[in-house]
Amino acid sequence: MKKHIAILPGDGIGPEVCEAATKVLSEIGKMYQHQFEFTFADLGGVAIDKSGTPLPAETLSVCKQSDAVLLGAVGGPKWDTLPGDQRPEKGLLGLRKELDLFANLRPVTIYDALADASPLKDDIIQGVDLVIVRELTGGLYFGEPRERRGEGKEQLAVDTLVYSRKEIERIVRKGFEFAKIRGGTLTSVDKANVLESSRLWREVVDEVAQDYPDIEYSHMLVDNAAMQLVRNPRQFDVIVTENMFGDILSDEASMITGSLGMLPSASLSQDGPGLFEPIHGSAPDIAGKGVANPLATLSSVVMMLTYAFEMTDEADALAEAINDVLEAGHRTADLTNDASKALSTEEMTNQVIDALTKKAVIS
Repeated sequence: MKKHIAILPGDGIGPEVCEAATKVLSEIGKMYQHQFEFTFADLGGVAIDKSGTPLPAETLSVCKQSDAVLLGAVGGPKWDTLPGDQRPEKGLLGLRKELDLFANLRPVTIYDALADASPLKDDIIQGVDLVIVRELTGGLYFGEPRERRGEGKEQLAVDTLVYSRKEIERIVRKGFEFAKIRGGTLTSVDKANVLESSRLWREVVDEVAQDYPDIEYSHMLVDNAAMQLVRNPRQFDVIVTENMFGDILSDEASMITGSLGMLPSASLSQDGPGLFEPIHGSAPDIAGKGVANPLATLSSVVMMLTYAFEMTDEADALAEAINDVLEAGHRTADLTNDASKALSTEEMTNQVIDALTKKAVIS
C-alpha cells in the first residue's frame, strides 16, 4: 500500500524530529509491506528565508496532493521582529485554513514510567487519559477586522472573535463522536458568562447533544477548566472547545505529563489530508545539538497511522514500542536530570526501532 506523505521539517528542532519520523515510518513500511513516499517542502521561517513567504504555493500544492502531512515545528527568535502577517506562524495558520483543518486532537496520557516527571502528585495524575478537541480555523486567530492603528499613546489594536453556527456545530459534533468512540463523557469549555460567541457555542452544544442521548456531557467555564486540569484531571475524558481556549488548555494539560516533548497532535478536515505534529514548538535553544526528544513526533506518527491511514495494527505496535522504551528506562535530556544518561535524538529513535523489530520477531 503506497501512501504519499508531505514532510514539512520547518524550523529549530523540526528537521531533527522529522528525520526520526521518516526513519521509523520506513521501518514500519518494511515490517508491514507498505510503501511510504516522502516529499519534503518548506514552511515557516525557513520558507521565509528561501522564498520570502511562510507558506509558499509549492508547499501548499505538495500538501494538497498528499495523503497526510507531517510537520516538525515553525518559528524562532530570528523572525520575531517581522510583522504579524509575515511571521513563520502565519504559514501554519494559512496551512490550517487552506486544508480546512478544523479539528485539532491533543491526547494527554500518562506513561507510568514517566509519572515522576510530572509536577503533580502521583495520586492526581494516575489514570489520566483525556483528549482535547480544539476548533482550529475560527475564533480570534482568524477573525476580521484584525489591525493596529494610530501612533504613540493613541495606538489601538483590534482582534475580532467570530464563530458561525456551522463552525461550532461541526467541531462539537466531532467532540461527541470521539466521546462515543471512547465510551466516555464530554466537557464543553466556553466563557458563556462574558462572551456572546460562547453563548452561541453553548446553545449549539445543547442542540447537538440531542443526537447523542447516551453521551453524558456538561458545560464548564474556561477559567474553571484551567483550574480543574491541575486539581483533578481524571474527571475529564473528552474536552471540546474553541480555538484560543484549546490552545491554552492543551499546553497546560501537556505539563501534566511532565514534558512538552511527549505530546502529539492531529489536525483533521472532513475529507482532505490531515496534519500531524508535536506540540512542543521549535525549541531554538537546542536546535542542531541532536538532543531533541523525538517521541512527541513519533506519537504523532501513531496518530497519522490511525486517523489518516487506518493502520491500527501498525499504530498499536509503534505506541507499544514507545512505551517499552520508556519502561526500559531510556530518556532524552528533557526527561531526566542525569545528563550522563540522556540519549540523543538519534539514539532514542534507534531504541524505538529496536523495540519495533523485537515485536515483529516475537509475533
